[in-house]
Amino acid sequence: MSATDTRPHVLLAAGGTGGHVFPAEALASELMDRGYRLGLVTDKRGKAYGGALGALETHHILAGGIAGKSIPARIKSVMELGLGTWQAWRLLKSLRPDAVVGFGGYASVPTMMAATFTSIPTAIHEQNALLGRANRLLAGRVKAIATSFADTRGLPLGADQKITLTGMPVRAPIAAKADTPYPVSEGDAPLCVLVLGGSQGATVLSEVVPAALGKLPDEIKSRLDVTQQCREEDMSMVKAAYGKIGIRAHLATFIDDVPERMAKSHVMISRAGASTVAEALAVGRPSVLVPYPFAADDHQNYNAQAVDAAGAGWIMPQDAFTADNLALRLDSLLGLPAVLEKSARCARDLGRADAAKRLADVVTSLVEQSQEQRSAEA
Repeated sequence: MSATDTRPHVLLAAGGTGGHVFPAEALASELMDRGYRLGLVTDKRGKAYGGALGALETHHILAGGIAGKSIPARIKSVMELGLGTWQAWRLLKSLRPDAVVGFGGYASVPTMMAATFTSIPTAIHEQNALLGRANRLLAGRVKAIATSFADTRGLPLGADQKITLTGMPVRAPIAAKADTPYPVSEGDAPLCVLVLGGSQGATVLSEVVPAALGKLPDEIKSRLDVTQQCREEDMSMVKAAYGKIGIRAHLATFIDDVPERMAKSHVMISRAGASTVAEALAVGRPSVLVPYPFAADDHQNYNAQAVDAAGAGWIMPQDAFTADNLALRLDSLLGLPAVLEKSARCARDLGRADAAKRLADVVTSLVEQSQEQRSAEA
C-alpha cells in the first residue's frame, strides 16, 4: 500500500467461528463501500478465509484459548497471548490505523489488548445476548461497544455511554433476502421446514426432528418440504427415517444455498448460535431454537431467550426436546398461519437488517475522533 494513501485505515481483529467471522466480513464489505482501507489481524486459522475478509491485507499473530484446557495447556496459551499481544503492539505501531475493531473470541484478544495500550480508538462487537469472555476482558478498556441484542448481559457498570445497539451484521447474501415476503402457508401450499444443525451436538436434531415430523397429522405431513443439515455420520440414519415416513427431504452436510432456503421456509429448527439466529432474524423467519447446553457460559440459552421474549421464535431446552414435544409444537404452529406470520414480523423487527451499516457508523465516528486528535497533535 502506498505511503501516500490517505483513506481512513481500520484494522479488524477476528477469528474462530462464524459468529465472530460473519459480522467482521459484513462490516468489511460496508467499510470498503465507504472507501476505507482495511486490514485483518487474526491467528493461523485466518489463512482459510474467503469473501471480503480473504481480500484484505492479513496479519497473523499468536493467540491461544484458555477455557476448558488443562493446566499445562493454559500456561502455553497464556504465553501465546502475551507474545501475540507484543506482536500486535509492534504491528499497530507500524501501521498506525485510525481504529481497531474486535469481534470476540480468543483470536481477537492480543490485538485488542495491544490497541488499548495505545491512543488508537477501539471498538468491540458482541454477537450474543451474553457478553463473551474475550469481550468481557476488553469491555472496560475499549472506546465503544456494539451489541446485537437490546438486553445484553455481562456489560460493565457505567458503560452505557459507549454502548450502541447495532444488531448482528450478516453476510450480504442473507441481507439481500431481508425484504422477501413471508411465504404463503394456507390451502395446499407446501410447508417448508429448514433444519440447521451446526457442528456441535447436531445429532439430537437428526434423531428428534424426523421422528417429530412423522407424528404430525397427515394433512400437514403431506405438505411438508424439509431441508435438513446433517452430520456425515448421521446421514444414513436421517435418510432412512424420512424414507420410512414418506416426507420429502433434502439432506446435506453443508447447505450452500441457505439464503434461498431460509427465505422459502415457514419455520426453522436449529441451535441458537449467534450467526444462525441473526440470519433467521434478518430474513424474518420464525424459529424453534434448541440451545446447545454445553456452549461457553450457556450463551446460546441467552440468545434463544431473547428471541422467545420478542415473539420471534420459541425456545426448547434440549432436555425437553423430544419427538412428542416437538410434534405438539409444530402441529400448533403449522396449522395456524397467522401465528407464524406474526412471529415472522417480530423476527424481522428484532433482526435489524441494516446492522452492518449501524456498526460502520460506530466505526466512522471512531475514525473521525482519531483524525481530529491527530490534527490537534500536528
